[in-house]
Amino acid sequence: MKIAFTKPFHKDYQELPAHIQLRIDEQIERLLDNPRHPSLRMKKMEGRPSIWEARITGGYRMTLQIDGDTYLLRRVGPHNVLKRP
Repeated sequence: MKIAFTKPFHKDYQELPAHIQLRIDEQIERLLDNPRHPSLRMKKMEGRPSIWEARITGGYRMTLQIDGDTYLLRRVGPHNVLKRP
């Protein structure tokens, strides 16, 4: 699988603290290695069947779409990012 980033994801990422950015990087590596890794807790978003959410930390999430062999990372941030996936 490959990774692609949306502009909103890049913007969200740049605004986050360095320790959260490091955790995001770690979780992206896990996503590439094993999308079923327990720490990701990846699941389809309710009401948005083409968008998935994955856990970064207890309070941070990222949203993504799967398009063929590519994970398109859409948004990342505090848990409320799920309101604007």
